[in-house]
Amino acid sequence: MSSLSLIGILAAFSTTVAFVPQIIKLRKQGGKDLSYPMLFLYLIGVILWLVYGLMLHAAAVIWANALAVLFVSICIVLKASVNDRVVTTTKRLRIAVDMDEVIADSFSKHLRHYNEQTGENLTHEMVIQGGLKPLIPDQHKETYSRVPFADNFFGDLEVIDGSRAALEKLSEKHDVFITSAAMDVPTSFDAKYKWLEQHFPFIPASRIVFCGDKLIINADVLIDDRSRHFKKFRGIGILFTAPHNAKEAAPLRANNWEEVLRIIADGPNEIKEKVQARTLSMNPAES
Repeated sequence: MSSLSLIGILAAFSTTVAFVPQIIKLRKQGGKDLSYPMLFLYLIGVILWLVYGLMLHAAAVIWANALAVLFVSICIVLKASVNDRVVTTTKRLRIAVDMDEVIADSFSKHLRHYNEQTGENLTHEMVIQGGLKPLIPDQHKETYSRVPFADNFFGDLEVIDGSRAALEKLSEKHDVFITSAAMDVPTSFDAKYKWLEQHFPFIPASRIVFCGDKLIINADVLIDDRSRHFKKFRGIGILFTAPHNAKEAAPLRANNWEEVLRIIADGPNEIKEKVQARTLSMNPAES
């Protein structure tokens, strides 16, 4: 065998076998970053080379391009099948949802009881405009903080508009967990659990989490009315609008449950891009 023929065989072997690592990667990770036009153009090219080899009776050209046709065809099939399976798998998110002011309207009852006990006349609009802290005088701070400790305070709260339908819809495609910092009011566990059983029976008990620090929550998305829970959260935080946070700057905010559904429908990658863009716009010095 001449050195020229040997070089041709080695070249054909290298360019043909080069597709094997790509096939292995496709089986494991899918082919999202692989272009269909490139694959089909390459397939047309190797088919033409195969025809060319057959016409010349060139053995090396024939077997190299026959294998190339096989390998490229496998890549196309794997990209179509494995990639669809990977997308379906990654699309299912773990979504953690806070209770108070996200699905349960505790603030209205809190404000009503505070007004009854102190003679004050605070309204949602006043809190939205001026914030809560400046509106509570020092002599009434203890009264305000003790309101949620009343017996069965959390047992008859109103459901936030749209939350039940939205969580039912999200539960069809995602894993939804209720995550409440119930240790803020340790006596609330029983009332909160019964309230959830009554209003959100489709959420199983195994997906109800009462905790102190939401740092323990391992989820892709956290929907909460308190931005402090997002500081060390590893996923994406969506601030759900409530009177006390209405004027707070937030990278990602939902004013109602329709907006939550629209945000989550975008997918995790698109959400992260929006968060990054809004964070930079809020902190231009960092850009």
